[in-house]
Amino acid sequence: MIVDVVTIFPGMFTSPFAESIMFRARNQGLFELNVHDLRDYCHDRHRVVDDYPYGGGAGMVMRPEPVVAALQALKRIDLAAEVLLPSPSGEPFSQALAQELSAMDQIVIFCPHYEGVDERVTTWVDREISLGDYILTGGELPAMVMIDAVVRLLPGVLGSAASLKEESFSPLLEYPHYTRPAEFAGLRVPEILLSGHHARIQEWRRRQALRRTFERRPELLAEAELTSAEVRLIERWRLEEHSGRNVV
Repeated sequence: MIVDVVTIFPGMFTSPFAESIMFRARNQGLFELNVHDLRDYCHDRHRVVDDYPYGGGAGMVMRPEPVVAALQALKRIDLAAEVLLPSPSGEPFSQALAQELSAMDQIVIFCPHYEGVDERVTTWVDREISLGDYILTGGELPAMVMIDAVVRLLPGVLGSAASLKEESFSPLLEYPHYTRPAEFAGLRVPEILLSGHHARIQEWRRRQALRRTFERRPELLAEAELTSAEVRLIERWRLEEHSGRNVV
């Protein structure tokens, strides 16, 4: 996969992709990351990328000319490619969307700044994507999050295929994890995890994932494939919640 990023702060992308899994994947040629300075696509002497908004108002708006010039120059017409724009008005980013994007040959991400970008730029954008209902200073951090989420799904990037499959195909929140020591600050690892009984451990983990999802992100349960026994268990939790009891 080829990842092209257009930004006015290219230096921001140096450190996050010079460490850990992303660094190793890039070194092994599993993906190619190219970071482009938007100002290189300006044609005026001062390399201006922003201007005052028509109609007045606070802040500056990014001009369309350099942005469109960059997108047109970078998007490969011979590949399955999409141009992405981090935007609070975009579709919510999700694991399902990350999986969809991981099938592309190329993604081009433009990182907006100031009050945003001239609306006409969206004519050259395939997807506007939102990471959440909050405000950031620019599109660089959302771009990094999207790249990380997509690249880790590429073949060979993660060492454990089983781990990737478990994360990728379950909408449930993860079960609790424990490691040595077996007791720390008076807190013990659940005995079931020390039993060596793999079938019972898997059953415990599934139940814990269900319970955690029920308590913290209940809307995700609608996307999960549940057995009839699990559906009954969740209904029991709902009844117990309404009655004021809390039974795991």
